[in-house]
Amino acid sequence: MKIFQQIVNHKINHLTVKELLKYSKEYKISLTDEQAQQLISLIKEKPVNIYDTNERHELIKKVARITNAQTAKKVQQLLQDLMK
Repeated sequence: MKIFQQIVNHKINHLTVKELLKYSKEYKISLTDEQAQQLISLIKEKPVNIYDTNERHELIKKVARITNAQTAKKVQQLLQDLMK
């Protein structure tokens, strides 16, 4: 895995609720405190490699269950932008 990919994955897998909420506001993704907590708990349970298509799709499905389809779509777009 490339060093940049490792850095991005590390950051995603070690986000705090506060950081996630900050980024959600910055990227105009609507998240409540409770949703952010659930998402962080989910990532802590099973770290994700966003460069692995299957892992990324599973994460997006879980984001949709915790939030809604519109938020999941925005997260998916953000992850795709991060991978460029």
